[in-house]
Amino acid sequence: MGLGDFIRKQFVDVIQWTEDGDDGVLAWRFPVSGQEIQHGAALTVRESQLAVFVDEGRIADVFGPGMYRLTTQTLPVLTYLKNWDKFFQSPFKSDVYFFSTRQQLDRRWGTSQPVTVRDRDFGAVRLRAFGNYAFRVEDARRFHTAVSGTRERYTAEDLDGQLRALMLQHLSDAVASSGVPFLDLAANQVMFAARLREAAAPAFAALGLRLELVTVQNVSLPEELQKVLDQRIGMGMVGQDMGRFMQYQTAQAIPALAAQGGSGSGIAGDAMGLGAGIALGQVLAQQLGQGLQGTMPSLAAAAPVATLAPADVIATLERLGELKAKGILTEEEFSAKKAELLKKLV
Repeated sequence: MGLGDFIRKQFVDVIQWTEDGDDGVLAWRFPVSGQEIQHGAALTVRESQLAVFVDEGRIADVFGPGMYRLTTQTLPVLTYLKNWDKFFQSPFKSDVYFFSTRQQLDRRWGTSQPVTVRDRDFGAVRLRAFGNYAFRVEDARRFHTAVSGTRERYTAEDLDGQLRALMLQHLSDAVASSGVPFLDLAANQVMFAARLREAAAPAFAALGLRLELVTVQNVSLPEELQKVLDQRIGMGMVGQDMGRFMQYQTAQAIPALAAQGGSGSGIAGDAMGLGAGIALGQVLAQQLGQGLQGTMPSLAAAAPVATLAPADVIATLERLGELKAKGILTEEEFSAKKAELLKKLV
């Protein structure tokens, strides 16, 4: 290799970034270590890119998409920092960073633990939510100084944890600003996503990023709260008639109680079975009395509200006696139940 070839290798006359592969690189440092940039070198900045010249740690000139010849005219800030004369035409040293301004799509956010938020209907709820978001580098100066720094490569994966935390940090603000109660959030996910983007966008901008898009794919409650909500929905389905609701609840519980009693579940099973039987009898008697009052007033007036056969009364008293003997019922409770059952004796 001749001396001329060796000298030419010490200078950079073409600066560009082809972004080989698609690995989410946000910032890339052009390799000029140990070399100098030729005066008049060609700089190519492609669409969806920005190029930044940094001199001794200070950001100098920023270039958008286009082709440039690097001279004192196209590098005004660097010329000033280096105290170049306008006719200076020697090679120079400078760090060059490229930034991708393409949207980084399909980034995931979601709650690892339920988040407590204020709610118009319930006062406060703990909810789970997840979805996607997209962002891009908007301010290369700010992103370089606040995030990527002098690293050779900086990727979207390097930012993933921080950005996901920013999304979750503003989840409560989004719910509050939407004014939509939890029960209506599922039907207003597009509007909720827009509020979440508005709430989180300033935090992204502080890093030199633009939050382009937010989607909400699901909003839900933790399992234990979902069960409570299901009960409330069930009450709403039967209306305000608590008698009908109790009848429904008792009917739902009987198969489970029967199975427990059949398997010999002991004192607790006996007590639960007895209580469910009495409760069901009272509910059915109440419903029967209401029906008779609505359709046959004379019969309803003449008939007792609820009666039990002698065999049923005796069997129930025996079971109550067993519960008293085992200490489940006190003497006063046993006497009260006994008097109540004797009144219903046919």
